[in-house]
Amino acid sequence: MLRALMLIVLSVSPFSSFDATANEDTTYIKAGRLLDVIDGRLRNDQVIVVNGDKITAVGTAKDIAIPAAARVIDLSQKTVLPGLIDMHDHLTGDHRFHGYSALEISIPRETLYGVLNARKTLNAGFTTVRNVGAGGYSDVALRNAINDGEIEGPRMRVSGPSLGITGGHCDNNLLPREYNEQAEGVADGPWAIRAKVRETIKYGADVIKYCATGGVLSKGDSVGGQQYTLEEMQALVDEAHMHGRKVAAHAHGPDGIRAAIIAGVDSIEHGSLIDDEGIRLAKANGTFLVMDVYNDTFILEHGASVGMLPESLEKERMIGQLQRDNFRKAFKAGVRMAFGSDGGVYPHGDNGKQFHYMVEYGMTPMQAIQAATIHAAELIGWPDTVGAVAPGRYADIIAIDGNPLDKVELLEDVGFVMKGGTVFKQQD
Repeated sequence: MLRALMLIVLSVSPFSSFDATANEDTTYIKAGRLLDVIDGRLRNDQVIVVNGDKITAVGTAKDIAIPAAARVIDLSQKTVLPGLIDMHDHLTGDHRFHGYSALEISIPRETLYGVLNARKTLNAGFTTVRNVGAGGYSDVALRNAINDGEIEGPRMRVSGPSLGITGGHCDNNLLPREYNEQAEGVADGPWAIRAKVRETIKYGADVIKYCATGGVLSKGDSVGGQQYTLEEMQALVDEAHMHGRKVAAHAHGPDGIRAAIIAGVDSIEHGSLIDDEGIRLAKANGTFLVMDVYNDTFILEHGASVGMLPESLEKERMIGQLQRDNFRKAFKAGVRMAFGSDGGVYPHGDNGKQFHYMVEYGMTPMQAIQAATIHAAELIGWPDTVGAVAPGRYADIIAIDGNPLDKVELLEDVGFVMKGGTVFKQQD
């Protein structure tokens, strides 16, 4: 019903009697072109009315009169879009530190990187992110500081530490036995896992992230090998859902992907080696795929120089192209997809570089943008508050030169960023 009402608002001219009385909390945005991601159309000569942190009206310049004394932002030469959403980010991670070089980064330093990276990400046009994995609940602190207006950054859903098995991708395998080092998200067995889910929620997690398989940037595990049994995954998902938290499963290999979907996860992260049965299960269960199809380029070009282990580079050479091919296959099969880039593996602020690869491997520019707006909004749990320029939603608005439907790479250079009615970036 709500979507139908939005379509009516954007499709007809209901604002002929709109009360255009100017007040200090109201801003009028002139949009030369407005990308309607709900309807999949580019609309010309639009006006967006923002009151406080919300959008109150959207319509043509003919239908919405702008009062003489009103505060106006003129984007009449720009293409205006909703703020973008990245569903797989690591704001407290830094692309310069991988492998053994990452051991010197303390939790306080990690948090400080988060402050820097949050601003970079917001200025790149990503007004909402889901942070999936951070040490010491540094992402919780970052989210809270942004929410309290102490620092600049996107809206955040955060996981705290990623959960995983002893010795798995979400553990720390870089130090010898005498250090007795174990990552804080490690838990083995259904009841220990339930306790760990409760612990992460206690300390502020909005979403639960766990490792269902090995990974690329970890030492000593197979990138596709399953980690956690089905019984353990079911306990984790059941506990998280009982507490109203969605679950994101890091999963590269087909066995772990299938087990995670059967267990009921909300999204599969990476999904590199997904097979036909995994695609069928994902489609049947409505499971989202969040596939980071840009960072293969960065890893293979720059990974050695930023400390990535030789075995990690070999893993990436093994799965990178397969992931992109499977992205195309899963999308063509009708699996739901949301934008996720794995920021922190590559430099923060370069999130928009992923759009090129999403289009190269099967999406239209509009479909790629929808993956980073309305579809991501659904997965993150805010389907009616972010992800579209529509009445009742947060005034999260960006603008670029040119038409991204002709050249999606234009989203790599966002010139205007508004989040919650506040302008954070405005270039001529």
